[in-house]
Amino acid sequence: MARFIAAVKRVTPWAAQNADGAIALGLAIVVGVLGIMPDEIFGKQGDQIQSQLVSAATLVILALVATALLRDRARQAPVEETITSGALAELPMRLTRLEEIETLVTGTRKALDSLQLVRVLGSKQEITQSHAEARQDTTRWSFKGGTGTYLRAVTLPECVAAARRIKRHLTIRIEIIDPSNLEVCEAYARYRRSLSDSPDATGETWTTDRVRKESYATILAAFWHRQRYGLLDIGVGLSSTMTTFRWDLSASRLIMTVEDPNMAMTALAGTFYYENCDTELRLSFEQARRVPLEMYNRVPLGDEPTLEEVQDLFERIGVPLPRSYNGRDVVDVARKALRAVDPYGAPPDGT
Repeated sequence: MARFIAAVKRVTPWAAQNADGAIALGLAIVVGVLGIMPDEIFGKQGDQIQSQLVSAATLVILALVATALLRDRARQAPVEETITSGALAELPMRLTRLEEIETLVTGTRKALDSLQLVRVLGSKQEITQSHAEARQDTTRWSFKGGTGTYLRAVTLPECVAAARRIKRHLTIRIEIIDPSNLEVCEAYARYRRSLSDSPDATGETWTTDRVRKESYATILAAFWHRQRYGLLDIGVGLSSTMTTFRWDLSASRLIMTVEDPNMAMTALAGTFYYENCDTELRLSFEQARRVPLEMYNRVPLGDEPTLEEVQDLFERIGVPLPRSYNGRDVVDVARKALRAVDPYGAPPDGT
């Protein structure tokens, strides 16, 4: 009995909320019961009475079903109107918004893909490997930096040797500090010393005199290599301002280094960063004081340039060596030009 009462309590709220459906269901059950009851129960005219009861109950059921349908339709009308006038009316605007979001996502994905191709190099070994990959099969190289020590030691001779092996044209653009500008040379030397007073991987400390000799050496190396490879198109620009970065750009990638020999950044060709740095290097080179490399055949340089050849070369191109330089200084410039020490290599013995 208790279970029956509990079941009635559970059903009662639903029946009250759906009275018409509940009544129709109850009548349908009654009709079903009447239909299977024997005619004798209703007396002599049991068949007629039974038919009348079933017909009446059926009409009531149909009326209740119709009432339920009309009520449901009345409830759905506001919802349909809201959907038609609201959501559907806003559909074109929302579709346009979705297209804008899709365009934004596509652009963001492309930007992220480009950024993924800019990575940090965290060791000398990684920097050396990246330079080797940049030199591989390249037809051009652009450099902008201080004095071009690594350029003379590795990049220039390696690129020229690779081009000569397959008789390939090679274009090189170099922008370095103007050695005749004492102010910028002193500023660069002070900056390098402020980072470290100890000798670097070349075994030397940075002084104004060293800055000037390194820049003179880069100019001399450019002429020396130009005279020895006819398919080399090389240019040197002298800058009156210093930079704390060094850019090396080949046909395949850009490498940007700083004074820390264990830190650098690289970007592949075709990325946003690569293309903009390429433009920057071109414009900067055009504004630099140009060294007349077209005069390379005016002063032939031997495999081991003599003092007279070196001095005569710098006089003819309008970048004379300081009058204070003696024979040892000129030899030092020639040594740095053709036997530069790799700044990313192991320090010399005893340093």
